[in-house]
Amino acid sequence: MCDATMTLWNTTAGNIIFYTMIYYKTETEITMIRESARLVSKTLATLAATLKPGITTLSIDKMIGEFIRDHQAEPSFLNYKGYPFNSCISINDVVVHGFPNEEELKEGDILTIDIGVIKNGYHGDHAYTFAIGFPGEEVEQLINVTKESLYKGIEKAVSGNRVGDIAFAIQDHTEKKHGYGVVRELVGHGVGRSLHEDPQVPNYGKRGTGPKLKEGLTLAIEPMINLGTKEVYTEEDGWTVRTEDGKASVHFEHNICVRRGKAEILSDYSIIEAAEKANANLHGSKPVVLA
Repeated sequence: MCDATMTLWNTTAGNIIFYTMIYYKTETEITMIRESARLVSKTLATLAATLKPGITTLSIDKMIGEFIRDHQAEPSFLNYKGYPFNSCISINDVVVHGFPNEEELKEGDILTIDIGVIKNGYHGDHAYTFAIGFPGEEVEQLINVTKESLYKGIEKAVSGNRVGDIAFAIQDHTEKKHGYGVVRELVGHGVGRSLHEDPQVPNYGKRGTGPKLKEGLTLAIEPMINLGTKEVYTEEDGWTVRTEDGKASVHFEHNICVRRGKAEILSDYSIIEAAEKANANLHGSKPVVLA
């Protein structure tokens, strides 16, 4: 689940100030976060094996809640700031925070399933975009480029870099190279004992700016990329965010830990991708390997 951007102004000087309280994790805490993140991955992999036309997103949400509780954990999203479901399931032009409902999935739909888990006091939180059948060449490319951009951002999540280096890498790959819309209003974030921790991690920005990255910082990096305009709006339910032009949006998210030289990915796409490949009802995205 992404965070909403929060910018506080120094009205005297007219400058933007970002107030952050960053928590660096011990190896024991990182192990706990990894366990929660891997449970999210296992949940998504289980869903990847069952997705097909005709299934409702409400039935998917029910499966998610049952699977998480069967593994001695709780859904992080349920009742978070009043959110009424176990997961966020966003279809086609829904960017994030889509409400599960009784509408059946159709051939050509894309859907992002975003799941949070809390186990032993620590959260895991990530998302994956699936295609039910072939979504068309334009959307297929959007899915693959967005997934690639996630790894471009993760490559910069190393000790000594800054948050802006992650943000620039994602924006450069999606907006500057491919002309897609990078959502400004929603960002990635720290993750740990709280679902949303500092620092916020935008998907756009300048290299060499923002908080400095240090070992032990755990993040949810999550590009939210639109086929058309970057502009979005929120529906009357206060949660569902859609693209302004009604074109498709794609969202991928990993949990990572900042390390020296190379970030550690705490979540696991490989089991999701294997289940996706084995399901004839899905048009799988290309696997990406962290450089």
